[in-house]
Amino acid sequence: MRVPVFILAGLLVHCVFLVSIFDIYFSSPLVHGMTPQQTPLPPPAKRLVLFVADGLRADSLYELNSNGTPQAPYLRGILENNGSWGISHTRVPTESRPGHVALIAGFYEDVSAVAKGWKENPVEFDSVFNESKYTWSWGSPDILPMFAKGATGDHVYTFCYAAESEDFGAQDAAKLDMWVFDHVKDFFNSSRSNQTLFSALNEEKVVLFLHLLGIDTNGHAHRPNSREYKENIKKVDEGVKEIASMIDNFYGNDGKTAFILTSDHGMTDWGSHGAGHPSETLTPLIAWGAGVNYPQKVTSQFFEDNFLKEWKLENLKRLDVNQADIAPLMASLIGVPFPLNSVGTLPLEYLNNSAHFKAESIFTNAVQILEQFKVKMSQKKETTLSFLFTPFKPLSDSEQINFLKKTRLYIQQQKYNEAVSLCKTLINLALEGLSYYHTYDRLFLGLSIAVGFVGWTIYVILVIIKTHTNLTKTVQTNNKESTVLFYGFAFVGMIIAFFLLIQTCPWTYYVYCLLPVPVWYAVVRELPVIQDLAANLLSLPIHQSIGFLLVCTLGIEILVFSFFYRSTLTIGLLIFAGWPVITQLWVQAKTTALIWTLLCVLLAIFPLMPVVGREPNVPLVIATGLLTLLFSCFSLASLCKSENKYRNNEDLKVHFYQMLSIALSTYVVSSTHDSLKNKQGLPVLNQIISWMTLVSSSALPLLSPTFLFQRLFSILLSLMSTYLLLSTGYEALFPLVLSGLMFVWINMEQKALQHYGLSLKPKLAVLNFAYATDITQFRQLHLDDIRRSFFFVFFIVTAFFGTGNIASVNSFDPASVYCFLTVFSPFVMGGLLLLKVVIPFVLVSCAFEAIQVTTQLSSKRLWKLAGYWNKH
Repeated sequence: MRVPVFILAGLLVHCVFLVSIFDIYFSSPLVHGMTPQQTPLPPPAKRLVLFVADGLRADSLYELNSNGTPQAPYLRGILENNGSWGISHTRVPTESRPGHVALIAGFYEDVSAVAKGWKENPVEFDSVFNESKYTWSWGSPDILPMFAKGATGDHVYTFCYAAESEDFGAQDAAKLDMWVFDHVKDFFNSSRSNQTLFSALNEEKVVLFLHLLGIDTNGHAHRPNSREYKENIKKVDEGVKEIASMIDNFYGNDGKTAFILTSDHGMTDWGSHGAGHPSETLTPLIAWGAGVNYPQKVTSQFFEDNFLKEWKLENLKRLDVNQADIAPLMASLIGVPFPLNSVGTLPLEYLNNSAHFKAESIFTNAVQILEQFKVKMSQKKETTLSFLFTPFKPLSDSEQINFLKKTRLYIQQQKYNEAVSLCKTLINLALEGLSYYHTYDRLFLGLSIAVGFVGWTIYVILVIIKTHTNLTKTVQTNNKESTVLFYGFAFVGMIIAFFLLIQTCPWTYYVYCLLPVPVWYAVVRELPVIQDLAANLLSLPIHQSIGFLLVCTLGIEILVFSFFYRSTLTIGLLIFAGWPVITQLWVQAKTTALIWTLLCVLLAIFPLMPVVGREPNVPLVIATGLLTLLFSCFSLASLCKSENKYRNNEDLKVHFYQMLSIALSTYVVSSTHDSLKNKQGLPVLNQIISWMTLVSSSALPLLSPTFLFQRLFSILLSLMSTYLLLSTGYEALFPLVLSGLMFVWINMEQKALQHYGLSLKPKLAVLNFAYATDITQFRQLHLDDIRRSFFFVFFIVTAFFGTGNIASVNSFDPASVYCFLTVFSPFVMGGLLLLKVVIPFVLVSCAFEAIQVTTQLSSKRLWKLAGYWNKH
């Protein structure tokens, strides 16, 4: 296979593998076509007021101050005297959109929503707002519109402040919440002179939604333990008190208003969210008013955490719920149909109503979830051959009828406790059944992808061995055998396609299931290579083969464990530090080997440090900028002394510009930090410099000298100027240490090549990229090249995970982008954070390419080897 075709095939195969992850594991759980279900009895409340304090942690609201006073006096009084309270347990991802969807629609959103920044609806869904007679909402333009757009008819109204108001560098983010409270007051005041609005407000099944973003914004900007965050909680507490009093007065204290206060997600101590840390998943829930139970006194209650004692709430019953349970609670209180896609279970202990009402409500809840199960089962049955379809046995058609009949009989006989118990069993089974049918094809698709993945890995190995080693002999192709082989695999492909066609499977299933056919066809065609390889391996001493296998296994395991435990990278780097001693390289290059060892040990410290953002250290970032500037001065001095290599002043100008860029970046970091600390916002000049630095950093290296180390150092300076602007602490040092190790690695690989007698010593100082590489000097792969490619992959992993776990959303600190922007913008912020992750990767890749040149090896050979390690 030609190189362009091979690369194109590799990209295609890996794209399929990547997309399959989302298709198999993160497909939308929503189904449509269910019948709305509504409790037949009159509801206790005519209207519901929902307060969502975005980013409010449970402990931040419930804990007492050091002097024993509550953080939120009004809400503390409510849960002690007037209402019920507990903890709402959220799910990953702990972000605003999925949290609000769970609260208001009752289901946990799939990851497909992230493609639209969690602002639009990839799949339309039902919600409590949609089922209400009228809903008025106030708050963020990032949250409110998605529920208005998903609603049928014109009955969900939104009032949003400008997106530019969501500024992490603002003087006081609590103004966002004050805006909401003020506009709600103005809205009710205006209704007294607007008869149409007044009449609408006095209808039944009305929802008032107040989205309060200030706490979240202050948490990001100042951390949850800050004075600003805690003062914002007090302002929200006062605002809730005023709104509740105003609404009660507006309706003449008719006792028909239910209130719920909760949060969409919590926040880590370092001001981020998105993952599954308890500080992110534990949010407060306080309910009071019409239809809500009063506080329940208890002598003892058991929870795995120790929060009750810390919060001095041991004697008040704590009623924990899952976040999706709040949607059916709201629906039950105001008597609207349960959201069609809700998977929440009605928390009956929050209801202050008759046993009959509770039994009817939970029965409605059970039927509503069972409706989803039946639609899901029907869809799967239609796309599966009857003899292959395996139903969810605990909820067969007869079992469903039996459950419903017995429950209805219990309610008629006023055996409400038995009816409630049976309904809860039915809900649990229906939820299990929903999960069963949602993941019905997962094993089948996973096996197809795994077969294709294994086949592609084997094919890559065979191509490397065939084209870049001397382990195999050239074998003439038998045209007859090739034809038979081709038609044999074509027949298998046709059988698979026909099997999928008669089941009316989605087109993506054809891709996943047919991909292994051409891949394994290519593998089988290389059977002579496999035979030659087997013969060569059998000729090796058994202890040598086993030893090589064990070393490879150890290397792969270190790479795998590093994805879960960053400290594994430290172990790997310490092993790397001993590489010159193990291979005797230190004998011929003592100084280089010593520097290699020291830099490996220094780099090994980073994976042991806390995740970036948890302990910001701006002075260290500034010190790193000054250190980089010092190195630049030494380099500039060497350029000035040079006479032969640099015949004009252009190179000096480029170097000077890069030094200036480093100096400006250092200044901007310091200036921006001081400005935000003084709550003066992001200076416009700093923002302009930051964006100009980002743009110029990609262009300046192209103007630098084409000599090896000069070009690499230029790339480092350009990327460092941007990386400094994106740094908040110790991670600023990371690219500097990593680059130092990369420079030494290039020298060490040259020494290794000489050690094995594979190359004469090229002069690295005069190696120029401007001249075409002589392809006749390329050599075949050597056993040591496997080690070389493994080093590259390990350094890539270290570049990704050295300062944090990029697989965890809460590893990213929004403060990293404050030099560029402070107004919330998920795509721009995400792009900048991604750039920060990529910069160390680029440094390692450039060094690897330099090694390819200095070791006289074709790029495609080393890159293929590196690709092999990546697969494992």
